[in-house]
Amino acid sequence: MPRSNEVTVSEAPLEPQRGRAPSIRDVARLAGVSHQTVSRVLNNHPSIRPETKQRVLDVMDELQYTPNRAARALVTSRSRTIGILSASSTQYGPASSIQAIEAAARESGYWVSTANIASSDARSIADGLAHLAAQGIEGLVVIAPQVRVFDTLAQLSIDVPYVTLQSTGRDPDHGLSVDQIAGARLATRHLIERGHRSIYHLAGPQDWIEAEARMRGFLDEMSAQDVPTTAPILGDWTADFGYYAGRELLTVRDFTAIFASNDQMALGVMHAVRDAGLDVPRDVSIVGFDDIPEAAHFWPPLTTVRQDFAEIGRRCVGLLLGDLDVVASDWRSTIMPELVIRESVGPPSF
Repeated sequence: MPRSNEVTVSEAPLEPQRGRAPSIRDVARLAGVSHQTVSRVLNNHPSIRPETKQRVLDVMDELQYTPNRAARALVTSRSRTIGILSASSTQYGPASSIQAIEAAARESGYWVSTANIASSDARSIADGLAHLAAQGIEGLVVIAPQVRVFDTLAQLSIDVPYVTLQSTGRDPDHGLSVDQIAGARLATRHLIERGHRSIYHLAGPQDWIEAEARMRGFLDEMSAQDVPTTAPILGDWTADFGYYAGRELLTVRDFTAIFASNDQMALGVMHAVRDAGLDVPRDVSIVGFDDIPEAAHFWPPLTTVRQDFAEIGRRCVGLLLGDLDVVASDWRSTIMPELVIRESVGPPSF
């Protein structure tokens, strides 16, 4: 006999009408249960028998049924949605972070809604937060590379659990980040250990938190190794900037290696070296940062620093949802990057 909270129905299974998406009642009819039972399966109710749950899940899979998020929110008073406020989602780092958070959220049965703000002024940030709040988000991730975004957020009221992906020192209870300084030191140390003493650094934009941290890591390692330092060159993350900066530097050619703050600028430098009739790494060694998917296919394949975006996503979602394994761990510790050694670094030629 079925349990009292698992009502079966006797009507014959009916296929959903063509031309419309299957509904919860279609699932119920084909599984031979009530729509209330399907709802309990969707909400992981503990009273559902395993065989009933599996039958419902099999039908959902067969019909490719997608639960109506708005309807579930009305019934449960929960949106099961995590909001992401992103100030620069077109760049590789923020875009990869968003993708990792979405994957981790799906594993936990949550949706993700992203608000991309066009500028970092107070009005844009407030509008982005209002857009997410209107969707009833249960947690928030802030991906804002510029310091001024955090200055603005500090003046606003955020009434849901939130995590920020940049460690600025302004909000230590919510910050979660990759150790950009350590990554830059790894890259610089690798060049020094290969014998380089004349090293330039192509930095990112001055107002970016990661760019500042990578520049600091470069300078710290050069100082620690007692290597003379030249002033970093402020760039804009693009391959075009790397190309033109490389062309300018090669007119003097008083260096043997370049550490670029991201892989796109490193690619531009490689292009400039080739156009000058020189070779990487025979004449100039180059290290990037990020390990974009194409980095392994540059010519030569690029030595770079890899960030663990999957771990970023796991920790973000775990913290927002109160995952005890994440909360109990030392989550405030920064995530360590790794140096990926390929073929763009060799010994200096002079």
